[in-house]
Amino acid sequence: MIEQKNVILAVVISIVILLGWQYLYEGPRLAEQRARLEQQQKEEAAQALKSGSPVGAAVPQSAGTQSAGSGVSGQAGQPRLGVDMSAANKDLIGGSLKPSMSETREAALKASPRVPLHSERLDGSISLVGGRIDDLVLRDYHEKLDKSSPAIVLLWPTKSERPYYAEFGWLGKDVKLPTADTLWKTRGSRLSPKTPLLLTWDNGEGLTFEREYSLDDNFMITLTQRVKNNTSKDISLAPYGLLSRTGTPQLLGFYILHEGLLGVFDQTLKEVDYSDLRDDGAQRQSTTGGWLGITDKYWLAALIPDQKMKVETSFNAAKRGNLDLYQADYLAPPIVAKSGGVIETTNSLFAGAKEVTMLDKYEAERGVARFDLAVDFGWFYWLTKPIFYMIIWLNERLGNFGLAILALTVMIKLLFFPLANKSYVSMSRMKKLQPKMVELRERCGDDRQKMNQEMMALYKTEKVNPASGCLPMVVQIPVFFALYKVLFVSIEMRHAPFYGWIHDLSAPDPLGLLTAFGMIPWDVPEIYQMVNIGIWPLIMGISMFLQQKLNPAPADPVQAKIFMFMPIMFTFLLAQFPAGLVIYWAWNNVLSMTQQWVIMRRMGVAIGGGSTPAAASASGGSSGNKSGSSKSASKGKNASKEKKP
Repeated sequence: MIEQKNVILAVVISIVILLGWQYLYEGPRLAEQRARLEQQQKEEAAQALKSGSPVGAAVPQSAGTQSAGSGVSGQAGQPRLGVDMSAANKDLIGGSLKPSMSETREAALKASPRVPLHSERLDGSISLVGGRIDDLVLRDYHEKLDKSSPAIVLLWPTKSERPYYAEFGWLGKDVKLPTADTLWKTRGSRLSPKTPLLLTWDNGEGLTFEREYSLDDNFMITLTQRVKNNTSKDISLAPYGLLSRTGTPQLLGFYILHEGLLGVFDQTLKEVDYSDLRDDGAQRQSTTGGWLGITDKYWLAALIPDQKMKVETSFNAAKRGNLDLYQADYLAPPIVAKSGGVIETTNSLFAGAKEVTMLDKYEAERGVARFDLAVDFGWFYWLTKPIFYMIIWLNERLGNFGLAILALTVMIKLLFFPLANKSYVSMSRMKKLQPKMVELRERCGDDRQKMNQEMMALYKTEKVNPASGCLPMVVQIPVFFALYKVLFVSIEMRHAPFYGWIHDLSAPDPLGLLTAFGMIPWDVPEIYQMVNIGIWPLIMGISMFLQQKLNPAPADPVQAKIFMFMPIMFTFLLAQFPAGLVIYWAWNNVLSMTQQWVIMRRMGVAIGGGSTPAAASASGGSSGNKSGSSKSASKGKNASKEKKP
């Protein structure tokens, strides 16, 4: 019994330590870093605007095999794919060498001619200078719960404060190629799902370049590049694609969430943190199929090369002025354009929200290998994703994600009912033995060895298995973390309402103790959020306390005191967890208590331990009748012996 209680205690304390470390230490530390980073970025932007200082710098080489001196000019600060960077600023992909200026987003958008991009889900534009995709706004997602708040801006133009863009092109030797300064001609007035966009450029030396953009109804932009060779010789060109992001974004800093660069290479997911890329340098590898990009918690920008072509990929980090610059890129094998012939390559860019069902659809229809891994479902992927789809299925029928979570909890309880039922029966038997265990503790005193021996003998006599009480907790832990992942990383749960005051199941309960549960409107400082306990965390804590009263108390007084404080500790720790997870835990506690109470009542076990008065009376009466019958039988037997001659 003591050993099993130690196992439970170790599991619970481990969870408390992990969660406590995140919210008591790591959370405040990251908040301080974010505040310091924001202040630094504001100062840098103000200084750049005031002084007109350049923001470009050379960076390390990327993956590939092209030689230096290919004649491709580039903008300082942009990595060159497959190039020996000993040439420094002479040979970079991405545009002119003249320093760019940090401008506001609006000013940067007006600085170059553009073709608008529009669909039901996207707004933006494509710059005719360079042909870059550098302006995307997600129409149906907003920064805050209020629909009138600004829509999410994903991609930013090159000369803005935080450039974030996608670029496609060609590499070749001794060939005049389009650069970031190239002004493309357009044969269309807009890009939409029904109207593709064609850009053309003639290098004046016999090569004509075309870029045809097409947009689907969601977040996928497909780019077909063509080169018409009107020269008298064959030309070898290698297609490339890159994503460039300037500035480290504000990170949530949760150890269960990846934010940074990632990709699937030969069916294997690779994740690289921003800090690791800065410290360890460029990372390169080849792959056939897959994808690569940069991810935030809910948003993703990903390059999708031809899934049948082997490409060289790389992740790079460098400096753009005082800001960090990150790039994900790929380089495909050279394609030979015969004299008088045409070469063509088709690649795609995903830029939008990480909706799981949509990612799965792209994987099935376009063959994008393991595209759903863009959502960080973590170690319990095999459990987390089925739970996600079950919640989606229930939501479609119940019309509310909160009700879907409650229904899922009932389904999980029914699934594990045989196991839980057996466990609760064993725990009820242990609860019934509570008075005898107290007597043993008093009789054995400080002799732990003797007390353990006596308890084991008691369990054997009463046919009680103390280990079975661990099973519900052990089973619940993976389910708990899987549901936590679903609520934390799935954008489908973002801003999903419940009833009453819960308007976002992915956010903490908004009615906190320090705001008198919403009656005092003020912004609680982040340092006090740990004690700003909401209503649902309090409900969860109370349910956890009541459930604990139904369980047999540990024989060790120290363990008993620790378990007594567990509901209080978990109430504070879960105060900043997603409300949906707290609702799940509270509802699960209620269902468990109900099941356990029914079993205890059926077995005649009192809440405080031992037998109920009715059960004890029935047991005593039965014993008395049995004793009386035995005495009568004995008396009759003796009487007959006396009468025998």
